[in-house]
Amino acid sequence: MPPVRIRRQLLRHSGQGVLLADLNTAGSRRTLHLSQPLVDLLRAHRGRQNAEEHATRIWRNPSNLVFTSTIGTPLDPEAFGRTVPRICRRAGLGHWSIHELRHSCASLLLAMGVPLEVVYDTLGHASIRVTMDVYGHLLAPSRMHAAEAMRRALWIDQLPDTSIHWLQNWLQTSSGMVPTRA
Repeated sequence: MPPVRIRRQLLRHSGQGVLLADLNTAGSRRTLHLSQPLVDLLRAHRGRQNAEEHATRIWRNPSNLVFTSTIGTPLDPEAFGRTVPRICRRAGLGHWSIHELRHSCASLLLAMGVPLEVVYDTLGHASIRVTMDVYGHLLAPSRMHAAEAMRRALWIDQLPDTSIHWLQNWLQTSSGMVPTRA
């Protein structure tokens, strides 16, 4: 799956309009891996943009942006934020803001077992602590899975004969003391 590198953002500057600017932090710069169906949709979108550019003389997209206005200029971030809920309603999803879509994406990824580190990288949070503080409550199933994995590893009588007999031997011979390295 081809990656998308997030390096810049559109910002509204008073008196200058919408400008493309570098992201504020190194953590914001990230690489996203997209599914093939999404890549196919984006390529089809790019094809429509190319056709539009060749069909009209007013099309302008010198920055090669994926999403633009109808004439190829950068989208105003504030106007786009107001437009997303309308797009969602037309798609039959109800009212969703960009922030709600982002939060739902992170929640779904965690619910599907995607590691916290990957969700943190995807969202571009300043630190993994931010991701943990916001989404940590969703990790209960992962914690239950970890407890189950430990149960399977430690309950020797329920493990197949080919399992870790070293643990049973260690517990019998060491009085439960953890061996140390010299």
